[in-house]
Amino acid sequence: MFRFEHPDYLYLLLILPALLLLFLYSMYVKKRNLKRLGDMAIIRGLMPDVALKKQYLKFWLLFVCTALFVLVIAGPQFGAKLETVKKQGIEVMVCLDVSNSMLSTDISPNRLDKSKQILSKLIDNLDNDKVGLIVFAGDAFIQLPITSDYVSAKMFLSSINPAMVPTQGTAIGAAINLAIRSFTPNEQTEKTIILITDGENHEDDALGAAKAATDKKITVHVLGVGSEPGGPIPLSGSSNDFQRDNEGNMIITKLNEQMCQDIAAAGNGMYARTDNTNNALKALQKELDKLSKSEVESSIYSAYDEKYRIPAWILLFLLVVEFFILDRRNRVLSKIKLFVN
Repeated sequence: MFRFEHPDYLYLLLILPALLLLFLYSMYVKKRNLKRLGDMAIIRGLMPDVALKKQYLKFWLLFVCTALFVLVIAGPQFGAKLETVKKQGIEVMVCLDVSNSMLSTDISPNRLDKSKQILSKLIDNLDNDKVGLIVFAGDAFIQLPITSDYVSAKMFLSSINPAMVPTQGTAIGAAINLAIRSFTPNEQTEKTIILITDGENHEDDALGAAKAATDKKITVHVLGVGSEPGGPIPLSGSSNDFQRDNEGNMIITKLNEQMCQDIAAAGNGMYARTDNTNNALKALQKELDKLSKSEVESSIYSAYDEKYRIPAWILLFLLVVEFFILDRRNRVLSKIKLFVN
């Protein structure tokens, strides 16, 4: 496994585009000033020792050196020793609705972003637990296999959007069934499914899937996202227009709270409505805390080899090369004509 010991230093790479723009601007200014003196062909004849190509070469060498320097101080490392450790925890599979109706703004900033905020806080509260993520609309897909890598979980969470599932709809049953199959085979570990949805336009046997989960001793908790009055669905690519039906009427999406409650009851779990407060998160966290913690095996790297030496040596070599490259032509070497009769 590859990682950086100090990944925050990688933000320094953002100065590279600024360096490039600064260099290109300085070269532009030089050429503009020379053109003011007269015809460029004549001016080049008056400055036979000037080598513009070498100036570009020196810049690119320093450009690469800067990038290598940032990589060196960020501390590249490779995992050297993989160990299996046992921790006390539970397994959580999250099923997140990413249908277009989740873009409604009846919950601020919108249903999907609010759901992602809740999940981010939930992941922060996990301790020695495993978490996985499934996204669904008209079909369900595993976004993140169950893992104890919370950094990756939050990274995948930030990239979620409705375009990830091209088939629209709300296949809640398919998502729950996929979650059931995604847990580890460890029968001693407490397992739970967290379903986050507005429950609208469900297309399959969600109640049957929730009951199937309880048969395997897996609880299904449901967070209903949305409001009873509902709200319009923003039209993709437009900031002030909304989805409409065939007759031109604005579509209003509403939280199907009854369906969400029925799924939670069938899954022997709790239901909470998500609003602009943190009450739903607190209720969910309380239920998770009730689950007994059992041993969860995780494979982690316990030792890392430092790999900064390779870019450091390359950096040193390029700096030496850059030092010996002059801005002007070498008069002695320019007189050597190896391929002239």
